[in-house]
Amino acid sequence: MRVRFAPSPTGALHIGGARTALFNWLLARNASGRFVLRIEDTDAERSTPENVEQILDALHWLELDWDEGPIFQSASEARHREAVESLLTSGRAYHSQTTAEDVKAWKAVHGDDRGFRGEPQESGAVRLRVPDDGDTVFEDLVLGEVRSPNRSMDDLVIARADGTPLYNLAVAVDDLDLEITDVIRGNDHLTNTAKQLLIIRALGATPPRYGHLPLLHGPDGKKLSKRHGAASVQELRAAGYLPGAVRNYVALLGWGAGDDETILSTAELIRRFDITRVQRNPAQFDETKLRWLNGRYMRELSLTELTAELEAFYDRRDLAPAAAISAEKLQTLADFWPLCGFIYDGPGDDPQARERWLGGEGREVLAEVRLALAPLEPFELATIEEALTAVVERRGAKPRDVFQPLRVALAGRPVSPGIFETVAVLGREQTLLRIDSALNAALNLQSPSADR
Repeated sequence: MRVRFAPSPTGALHIGGARTALFNWLLARNASGRFVLRIEDTDAERSTPENVEQILDALHWLELDWDEGPIFQSASEARHREAVESLLTSGRAYHSQTTAEDVKAWKAVHGDDRGFRGEPQESGAVRLRVPDDGDTVFEDLVLGEVRSPNRSMDDLVIARADGTPLYNLAVAVDDLDLEITDVIRGNDHLTNTAKQLLIIRALGATPPRYGHLPLLHGPDGKKLSKRHGAASVQELRAAGYLPGAVRNYVALLGWGAGDDETILSTAELIRRFDITRVQRNPAQFDETKLRWLNGRYMRELSLTELTAELEAFYDRRDLAPAAAISAEKLQTLADFWPLCGFIYDGPGDDPQARERWLGGEGREVLAEVRLALAPLEPFELATIEEALTAVVERRGAKPRDVFQPLRVALAGRPVSPGIFETVAVLGREQTLLRIDSALNAALNLQSPSADR
């Protein structure tokens, strides 16, 4: 088996393209076949080196390795021109100077449902002759039988007047030359398949098998776009997702293993992947579900692995202590800094939290907490929990009425990892320093009204 992923380098690799790459990769790995990367860069204006690099970067991050390539379609232009000449020589194609207006006028006479048929001319663009009778038929690996009446298809333009081969000709010839056995691509290419089949058969060759994947929709049932969240692989990486979780989730977009299993390792995906199990209906990309799955993957990481992921993501060091106390609350790597950044950068500034928790009673609580924590020996998790629980019991208060003032003093906001763990990670000196700072700030805020 030989499959290919053939993106056009006109921008970032979107989720739909990533799924196409993944399905081809899984198919090749399952069958011990070859996965070929071909860059369809014939659009000179939009196909830039930067865009090529974005595609390669995305595939590397997804850990989808290729066996051959990257092969650039533009490098095969001479071969494409040779194929056009072969079709002209065999009489399967002809030169035509027909304009769009000429085609419109021809259909006004012969009927709008008829495909245009032209006569050979001395020069002009090159058109492939399409038979008037019969259908162009293939058995799609996903959709089943697909049939296109030849009578309704125009004689296909396969090269411009200057000889430049066009997309469908180039793709058909490249698939033949690379000996691709299975073309797996998005449903948006379905209309191209009949055209490419006509070209391949006109060249006297045997076409590959084809399978067309359903489009991706958002949770609202509309075509996936940026309004549904991350739209490209790079955006998923920037949002803190793990490549393994993304592979797992994307593999389940339109494909199922035959049971309700949601969490599948890459090895399991390779073992169980079957292109005939791809659904025909559009699949829904729901980032909420991806976040949940990513959280499951993150909780499977050891502390060493999680710390390494976090330190690479933030380009910071010594994050292990905070990683240890926050791991259960993280769904993505990007969740870490909003939750734990105060440990390294100092308290945040949430005026509403200060007003709610560091008023008169809150200051009293904070002062009592300071007295309880200052002499602790040893200053560790068990003794911290014991001391703070004792403050709650002495005051006859609810735990949050003691812990929230302390949390706001330490973090600057009412959200943090567990309060006992947070105090332990900060240590005695930093904890007392932040409590003192909060008490002084609260006192200073009260001073002007006291003077009046």
